[in-house]
Formats: sequence, C-alpha cells, structure tokens
Amino acid sequence: MNRTVRLWPILVLLAGCAGPPAPLPQPVPPAPPPIGGGPPQVTFEAVAFDRLDGWTADDLAQSLPALRASCGRLTQLAPSQTLGPSGLGGLAGDWLAPCGALRRVADADRLAVRAYFEEWFQPYRVKADGSSQGKFTGYFEPELRGSRQPDGRFKVPLYGLPPGQANDPPTFTRAEIEAGALKGRGLELLWVDDAIDAHILHIQGSGKVRMTDGSIVQVGYAGNNGRPFVGLGQILFDEGKLPSKGTMIEIRAWLEAHPAEAPALMAKNPRFVFFRLLTGPGPIGAEGVALTPGRSLAVDPRFIPLGVPLWLDTSDAFGRPFRRLMVAQDAGKAITGPIRGDVFWGSGDAAFDQAGRMKSSGTYYILLPRQRSGPVAALEGSTG
Repeated sequence: MNRTVRLWPILVLLAGCAGPPAPLPQPVPPAPPPIGGGPPQVTFEAVAFDRLDGWTADDLAQSLPALRASCGRLTQLAPSQTLGPSGLGGLAGDWLAPCGALRRVADADRLAVRAYFEEWFQPYRVKADGSSQGKFTGYFEPELRGSRQPDGRFKVPLYGLPPGQANDPPTFTRAEIEAGALKGRGLELLWVDDAIDAHILHIQGSGKVRMTDGSIVQVGYAGNNGRPFVGLGQILFDEGKLPSKGTMIEIRAWLEAHPAEAPALMAKNPRFVFFRLLTGPGPIGAEGVALTPGRSLAVDPRFIPLGVPLWLDTSDAFGRPFRRLMVAQDAGKAITGPIRGDVFWGSGDAAFDQAGRMKSSGTYYILLPRQRSGPVAALEGSTG
C-alpha cells in the first residue's frame, strides 16, 4: 500500500488454550480505537450478533478446527503481549479464557457452538474512511506432477532457499534464475513438468506435488529473491493480451493457449519464490498454523491481527451469498488494506475453480473477546 499508516508493531496471535472459565462477560465492551494517523481511518462499530446476515444459518462448528489451531499459538506468547495493530486484539492473556472455554464446546451441538461465540465474543463492523465495503478474492493449494530427478518431462526445478537468503535480500531476477543462475548449486528440491503450474505455485506459496511413484510431497514458502511482485494479469493486460487483468482461470487459459509466448511473459514477474519440504498437515499460513479450507482467511495484518475470528459477508465466484465465520490465519503481498480478504479454498480442481474466479465486494466483522485487559481498554474511545 502506498498510503502512510502509523501503526504499532504487528504481532502474530493466537495460541493454545487453557485456564478456568472467566466471569460472565459484559454485554458490550468499548469499541477499539481508530487505527492510523493518516488515511485510511479505520474504525470499529459494535453490533449485535443478530445484525450479522446469515449468522444463524452458518454451520459454525466448521470454523472450530481453524480457531483451535489459532488458540494453539497463544501459549507461545507472554500473557502481557499486545496483539495486532495498536493492541487491537487485546493481550494474549485475554484469549486464555475464550480458548479454554472452546475446549468444552461439543462440535455436534450447533446451538452450543453458537452460544459459545455469543457469550465470549463481541462483533465489530470494520470501516475504512466510513465505508464497510472491501474486496474479497480466493486462493488455493495447487497440485503438480513431479520427480526427484530431472528428465525430458520433468525439467522445471523447484528451488530451496539459497544460503543467506532468509531475509529476502535482492538477488537474481526470475528471468536470470530461469536462465540458469542457480543451476549446479544443489538447491533443486524437485522437478515438475509444467512451467505454468510452477508459476502459479509461486503465486500461491504452497502446494502438493504428486511424484512418479504415487507419493505426495508438500512444499511450502521458504523465502523469495527480494524482487517486486508483478501479477500475471497485469503483465498480460499491459502487453495487450487480455482486455482486463482477468481471473486466474482466464490467465491460465491464455498462457496454455500460447506456449511460445508464455515463458517470456511469465519472466516479466521478477519475483521468484523458494520452497521447503513440509511434513504434517498443511499448507501453513502466515500465522504458522495449518490452513482450513473454506474457513481460513488471508488478511492484511497491518489492520487485522492474525488468529482472530471474522464474520465474512460477501459472495462466491458464482455470485452466491458467502456468509460464514472465518479465522484470520494468513497474509499475502497482494492482500493490502483494512477491508481485504483472500479465502483459502483448499486443493484440487474445484478449489482452483472457486479461487480462480472469485473477485467479490463485501464486508467483514472482527470478533474480539468481550473482556479485554484494562491497559488496552483504556486506549479505546470513539469509533469515529
């Protein structure tokens, strides 16, 4: 984002959950303070749960695995640790009671799940410069075909992080790397059979690779070459190949239909992503927990703390209402702004179809503990 926003340091939230039940929460706590000394002015308006369109229709239990994963992060933070911009999420200790209560919720009891959220959390409508509308897109986990050795079919390498690259200092561009700048340094993790799929993997940040022996290898983001990201849609639009920036479905179709032009155009995105091999559940989001399909949301952590629940009110790729409880668990270079989200749809063709087409307007509400600590509450004032 090119606009200056003064914020306290962004701190990743949530972790594991324990502790005795808290006292009965107060009906409506004070709203968090506005965020930012310059544009955009972000404010938070307390609303009742019955003001959330679709609240009673959503199967809230489907969000509990995501919230439990985020609660699993809290034990790694000091209870006095402030969470999010300007301490928006309160202190880490404020989450011990809600997360502890979560352990006693029976997923199969829909009324009990709803009662849990309504007892422990207060929704706030997020506004930026007086507007609650923002943009929501989707992303997915690509599935590629790969081999541990290169041959005539598998010749596109996925590279591990070069030594000294942990902090993303600028290094070779994508075009230089694809021309062989890293060849022979032993950084190749795997080889895949499709350069377009590999580029999409770079954009998504993680994926699955089906090996020639039938096994599945999961790869995740390890770093990048420090160069700016330029989207394929922008490149194709600037080159006059598409009438607009297009959806990922349209971009992929054009590249596949023009194999002679595709490599040079993809090389115009100078950012190159390095990967690592993952074990256990995945993919892993910016919060450091495994993402939950359809319930994990990528946000801009300059405005929304990672780990908090959010009520999302938008539409899916086909214009159908999409109203459900999400958890902020990821971030991305293209996800910028106070009201901006990227829905994680999972893996496979159906997920690609949803993610690749989704570009919807909508709004969201942040759910914060009803009881937040005095030092943070003392900062709270008018929602502006």
